[in-house]
Amino acid sequence: MGAHTWTSDAAVGVYKNHAITNQLLVTATGKCKVAQFAREFPGNEGKTFKGKGETVNIMHVKEPSAPTSYLLDESTKIPITKMELGNRAATIAEWGRGMSYTDLNQQLSKFKPNSYLQKGLMRDMTNGLDDAAAAAFTSTDVKIIFIPTSLTSGTFDTDGTPSTVATANLTQAHIGVLADYLAGNIHCPPFEGDDYICLSCRKTLRGLKDDQLLEKIHLYLRKGEMFFVGEVGKLENIRFIQIDRETAISNTAGTSTVLGDAVVFGDQAVGYAEALSPQLYADPDHQKDFERVKAIAWRGDFVYASIWNTATDGEAKIIRIGSA
Repeated sequence: MGAHTWTSDAAVGVYKNHAITNQLLVTATGKCKVAQFAREFPGNEGKTFKGKGETVNIMHVKEPSAPTSYLLDESTKIPITKMELGNRAATIAEWGRGMSYTDLNQQLSKFKPNSYLQKGLMRDMTNGLDDAAAAAFTSTDVKIIFIPTSLTSGTFDTDGTPSTVATANLTQAHIGVLADYLAGNIHCPPFEGDDYICLSCRKTLRGLKDDQLLEKIHLYLRKGEMFFVGEVGKLENIRFIQIDRETAISNTAGTSTVLGDAVVFGDQAVGYAEALSPQLYADPDHQKDFERVKAIAWRGDFVYASIWNTATDGEAKIIRIGSA
């Protein structure tokens, strides 16, 4: 893309360049490791919200209980079950940050601020989106927590607060426990195909990496399938994404010295709604000093939240891995 000039012939106000805005959004979201797994809240797809402070109703259909048998005979009517809806609320908030530069810097610097500040804001927005999405994955609204207490087993808490200190890092045995719990205990549908997703810090993945247990990407992806940003491998039917940003997924879990944070999830885990998609703004005189100090910033009005906030079978879609 060619150089972009931030100055404008408009006399007053804050300016927004839509071409740069679109590039910023596409570039930043394309590099997100956590936010890539959020989907629009069910029932709110394509909906336009008014702005900051608006309440979003997260609707979900509760799973019907299974009958003793689905078999019918000629004299039996098809049994009809009423649809049961659940709902929880999330509030749209305003997010953003900016950077300033002087008019003198723009005129005399060999490296013009227009270009490298745009790149800095892209990185900053990527970090901001990932932090916001990660906060939803690791919130106390996510009730189920797995705490490794030996090399082969661990304990589950279901109230959103870990009560035990983790004494072991993740092992292959733990991954089997998690995969079985997702599929058999809470009947969570996979995120994609037959696979679940794990977002993990470096420390939690280190044991699996050192033991060379993670299956390499090229061994399980078929032709035409895409890997996720940050994906490092697969074990059982869980695909692992390494998150190096500690403000998103911490490299230390509670008071444990051997474990960091991680989450494992399937479909309908975290959703989002936005009133204003993240956009780039330019203010040619943000300090009101005769255009001597300029600024550019990104901002957006949106919210990330877990779609479910229970540990109930058929509802919970996320397991946090952590420690007291």
